[in-house]
Amino acid sequence: MQAVRLTELATSGGCTAKYAAARLERLLAGFVPAASEDLLVGLSPADDAAVYRLDDERALVFTVDFFPPLVDDPADFGTIAATNALNDVFAMGGRPLLALSVAAFPEELPVETVAAVLAAAEAQVRAAGALLAGGHTLRDAEPKYGLAVVGTAHPDAVWRKSGARPGDVLLLTKPLGTGLVLHGAARGLADDGALAAAVASMRTLSLDAADVLARFSPSAVTDVTGFGLFGHACELARASAVRVRLEGEALPALPGALEVARAGERTGGDRRNREYAPVALDGLAPELAALGYDPQTAGGLLAAVPAERVPVVEAELRQRGVLAARVGVVEPGRGEVVVG
Repeated sequence: MQAVRLTELATSGGCTAKYAAARLERLLAGFVPAASEDLLVGLSPADDAAVYRLDDERALVFTVDFFPPLVDDPADFGTIAATNALNDVFAMGGRPLLALSVAAFPEELPVETVAAVLAAAEAQVRAAGALLAGGHTLRDAEPKYGLAVVGTAHPDAVWRKSGARPGDVLLLTKPLGTGLVLHGAARGLADDGALAAAVASMRTLSLDAADVLARFSPSAVTDVTGFGLFGHACELARASAVRVRLEGEALPALPGALEVARAGERTGGDRRNREYAPVALDGLAPELAALGYDPQTAGGLLAAVPAERVPVVEAELRQRGVLAARVGVVEPGRGEVVVG
């Protein structure tokens, strides 16, 4: 039997398929958010997950994330989709507890292929310390998979995008360029090694990174996904009412990502992210600008850490095998991002 190429069934894959951020803002502009003193994080302002306080010691962290395939291997697809959803809980300072599958597959797809997606996702949920307890499936010509995840956190230890303070240092825990590498691989511009490195990065949970950060009370945390580093940095800057200054030359890149960008290739999400986050680039090289706007799937955490804690945080992240890239600083401001 000929292997199914999942990406041939998708019009766009991974977090590149997300609704444009600027359009989403307009859509939600007239939406009246729910009001409750126990809803600690909802839509006003929005964050990586919703948080609801149960009592003085416990809060629920809830998120949902799903997308079409961005790789052909069904096990990789299931693992990456699960990682992307689970990482939203880690980005809020929570720990996953329970997950449900959100799935849509063509009925013509071999049962073995669908089973491989589900089995890989279940294994990743267990690796995150949670249980996959069911879900919902639909028939659809375009495959889609992801998770709804419930986690727990202490109400006083929830990480938000809105707490960054002037003087904080910005640390990034994964290299950038998943969109560029996948795009380049499909066009023969990125080799098998670059593709394997991107897949390995997307399969990696933010569990270890979150474990380290939790011991040092970061000021603000978000995970870098479909809006790219620049888009998510803009969200952090706006929510915290500060200026984020990113160092373009310090942005860590996956193997092959900058080569694809230098070839003039861009992902479908590049233009949408530039419209959403028109940051001041200060003469930044085009390939580095493309890296910063590149939509990431299952990207790393972007953490604002008080400067005096940064050396020990860096050391402990590296000891756990986690990237600790200093990509910028937080300055006084009013919600802007500058990249130099």
